[in-house]
Amino acid sequence: MTEFTDHPLSGLWQPTQLQALYYGPSSVEKYLPSLLPSDSSKAFIITGSSLATKTSLISQVESLLGAKHHAGTFTKITQHAPIAQLDEATDSVLNDPSIDTLISIGGGSPIDSAKAISYRAHEKHGGFLYHITIPTTLSAAECTLAAGYTDESGTKVTVAHPRLIPQVILYDSTFAKETPQKLWLSTGLRSLDHAVELLYYPTASEAPTKQSCLTATSQLFEYLPKCKQEPDNEDYSTRLQLASFMSLFGLGLNLKDSLGLSHSLGHALGSTYGIPHGMTSCLTLPGVVRLKAENPEDAEQIARILPFLGHPRSGDDKQDANRVGDAIDKLLETLGLETTLKEYNVDEDQIPKITKMATGSDQGEHYDRVASLIRSKL
Repeated sequence: MTEFTDHPLSGLWQPTQLQALYYGPSSVEKYLPSLLPSDSSKAFIITGSSLATKTSLISQVESLLGAKHHAGTFTKITQHAPIAQLDEATDSVLNDPSIDTLISIGGGSPIDSAKAISYRAHEKHGGFLYHITIPTTLSAAECTLAAGYTDESGTKVTVAHPRLIPQVILYDSTFAKETPQKLWLSTGLRSLDHAVELLYYPTASEAPTKQSCLTATSQLFEYLPKCKQEPDNEDYSTRLQLASFMSLFGLGLNLKDSLGLSHSLGHALGSTYGIPHGMTSCLTLPGVVRLKAENPEDAEQIARILPFLGHPRSGDDKQDANRVGDAIDKLLETLGLETTLKEYNVDEDQIPKITKMATGSDQGEHYDRVASLIRSKL
């Protein structure tokens, strides 16, 4: 088994099946028709109702595909990908044997739904579907081999396989312009969450994973405030899309479990209480960074971020890691993303449930510290 250590520096990086990443204004219009796996391919679009009814983006993609390549569109995917909608979309795809390609358009829920449909296609027919994704948020769901959805009880379910990572990503700032600003900025915090937690992830390689995450952190801190001030600046949007990519894609096939405590808390809060994952990161990341600062090995990794924010390191890793937590709090204030659990109707009596879901235990020092973190966000 490969060892991942910082002293001495050793590890392994395993690339994914991603074949192409296109970025820039109108990249969908320029490239999509040529990206299908064959001249006879039939593509099925997975998206949500907002993009389908409030924008012209979906109809644009349907027109680009034309009758020759467009097999259908499912527009009912909502936040956290409820299983009832996923089942309906899966039936639509698997009942048409001509479909060989999925095109996901939107944020994490449509992208994860497309991955889950491909996983089910493999289970039923023994083959995965080709996947082209057009992300419209900064959640970076397109970068992992895992797909999450919500079962009937509201519990997060995850499936994973190396073949679930999309073959093609299209970062089109023209599409991103249609995303509401709060959703865009808060999912940027989700990307920051990825970048921070991968620095102390047990199987994250130094290159390219951690180096990419450090660069992503710098870019997110610089361009999220700029994008808030100039939301129509497509260069800013594109830089944020690429920062989102760098925050997570560098992990490659090294994903072994949940990324870290902030992500575990996000899963406990998200589908259970209807909180968007971008906002769960706003709630949890600064506190998790301060909690992690108590661990010397984690603090050493988090402290590496400071120079990428334009601040010199003091030589005290715990102090510097706490300064990173302070910087994230300041960023949230600048972006207008400060929030509390009470705003989502989460009261103190829910703390034991959330803590147990996030930690897998119901007592102990770690449990108590996480419970205190949650309580501080009420």
